[in-house]
Amino acid sequence: MTRSTEDGADANDWSRSLRPSALRRYGQNHLVDANILRAIVCQAAIEPDDVVLEVGAADGMLTRPLLEKGRLVHAFEIDRRFDARLARLAAEHVNLRVHHGDALRHDLTALDPEPTVLAANLAYNIAIPLIMTSIAELPSLRRWAVMVQKELGDRLFARPSTKAYSAVSVLVQLACRRVESRPVPPSAFRPRPRVDSSFVTFVRRQSGLEESEGQAGGGQVAPSPAEYAAVATLVRIGFGQRRKVLGNTLPGAVHAGVVLTRDAVHSALAGLGLPPATRPEELAPQSWMDFAGLLGWVRTAEGGTQ
Repeated sequence: MTRSTEDGADANDWSRSLRPSALRRYGQNHLVDANILRAIVCQAAIEPDDVVLEVGAADGMLTRPLLEKGRLVHAFEIDRRFDARLARLAAEHVNLRVHHGDALRHDLTALDPEPTVLAANLAYNIAIPLIMTSIAELPSLRRWAVMVQKELGDRLFARPSTKAYSAVSVLVQLACRRVESRPVPPSAFRPRPRVDSSFVTFVRRQSGLEESEGQAGGGQVAPSPAEYAAVATLVRIGFGQRRKVLGNTLPGAVHAGVVLTRDAVHSALAGLGLPPATRPEELAPQSWMDFAGLLGWVRTAEGGTQ
């Protein structure tokens, strides 16, 4: 039996559900393809005990199936035109917490219970800061299942020495490994974007544990939160002028009382078997971790610097 919405549309036909027109200032492109929505929920691999963080809930087309899978959903929506619809959905589901406003301005660490999965169709203008913030500040998150523009999806897990490889690539791959990525055409959205999208799933590496070489990104040890913060500072400085060699961009940088010199940078590069003229995009994510150790910015398990 189908159920009608207040607009007279069939609630089970997600692609025809009526909603307010998309607003450019919020970067809205609503996902309307029912098959893609189901695939997202499946690929998110949400367990009954999971607490889901959804950013950009809109009228709840993705929220509804997430509620059926997880223990609770924290749904953020900045567009107040959806307030009434989300309120009705919350009245039907006691495991839905609706948060009005900009998720990036909200203290996500204060969410109770803590989220374990981020599943969302992310607007392009918030995708990078939200992904980076959630990795660094929400250690409870173990899995990400996000719809992003293809250009960003390519950057997240780009290989070194490629055009797409960036500071974002390094920092995401240091903390996480990719599980799956699938293309999504513009026809899956209303309004249709002018670019293709990607649905990307990745999981957090376990700190201090080396993953097997058989896994994607295996043979890599995840940094501790303190190590990640130190390496993130180094990576952002290095990629701040990505066309310059590291021996020219890093001297003068300071962390935990350690001031980098050109000689120290060249010595650390030599320890990695790399020449003085090495540029930031030539270092793989794990090499950045090793580089930070050789510079004295992170500590070994024995308590000394590498």
